[in-house]
Parts: sequence; C-alpha cells; structure tokens
Amino acid sequence: MSVKIRLQRHGKKGKPFYWVVAADARSKRDGKYLEKIGTYNPNTNPATVDLNLDAAVQWLHNGAQPTDTARAILSYKGALLKHHLDGGVRKGALTQEQADAKLTAWIEAKAGKVDAKKDGLTKAQSDAKAKAFKAETAANEKRIAAQTEAAKAPEAVVEEEVAAEAETPAAEENTEETEA
Repeated sequence: MSVKIRLQRHGKKGKPFYWVVAADARSKRDGKYLEKIGTYNPNTNPATVDLNLDAAVQWLHNGAQPTDTARAILSYKGALLKHHLDGGVRKGALTQEQADAKLTAWIEAKAGKVDAKKDGLTKAQSDAKAKAFKAETAANEKRIAAQTEAAKAPEAVVEEEVAAEAETPAAEENTEETEA
C-alpha cells in the first residue's frame, strides 16, 4: 500500500480550507484517510499552517510521499529538515542534540521572518488607514466650507437687497425734492 501526504479540501465554495492528511494513494481526494496531520488555511495573509511535526516526520520515515503542495507545506514548517537531520543521526554524522539544535535555530529564524512579514503587513494596513482618514478629513473640511459659503450667499443677497431697498427710497426722496 502506497501512502501519500496530501491535502484534503474542506470549507465552502471560494473559501478553501485544507486538512493535511496521510492517506492511501488509491483513496479519493476527500475520502478515507489514515491520519490527520494538520491544517492549512490559504485565506489568511500569510497563510496559516498548523502541523503536527512529529506525526509528519514519522510518516516520512515510514515512506509516505508528499504531493507537491504538501511538500511545500512540510518544508515551510521544517518537517523535511527534521527528516533530513534524523537521517544524519541514523548514519552517525551528527548527534541527536546537534540535530535538535539545528532544527530549533532554523525554526526560530523562520518564525522571525514570518513575524517580520506580519509586522510589515500590519504597518502597511495602518498607513493605508491613516492616509484614508486624512483624505476623508480634507474632503469633510471642503464640504463644510462649501456649505458655509452656500449659507452665506443667500444672506449676502438678502443684505444687498435690503441695502438696495434702503437706497431706493432715499433716491426717490431726492428726486421729489429736485422736482419741487
């Protein structure tokens, strides 16, 4: 029986969510599996991967072949590196402590890179929000200024009419005095 480590699709239409499973190569994509190893959610940025590292490495030791996407996920989480280091320990090239130290250092470096990306995305998102807020504030100020000018314009017209009416009777009086 040939065993594959592959993705099993879950989630709704347009919002995929995957389980990483070890399954018989002859079973259907979403069918029977031997063991659930983890989950993969590509909808988040960066993608969320939750993987049982020891179970994945055990299946790799037993000869399970990952699919291309599953291989990328296993590599991302360090399962392939641990499998490789365990092979070195079996051959006597290094001790278990050295292998564990290398794996821990790699995982910490990877976590630092992921955190840096998350911080960069958060900073970009907050900068975009601040820029949008400034633009909205400027638009609101323009709108308020236009409304106040529009409100002043009828008042000015009324004031001009009042002033014109005030001048008109005085002019009529002047005309009457000239005629007399």
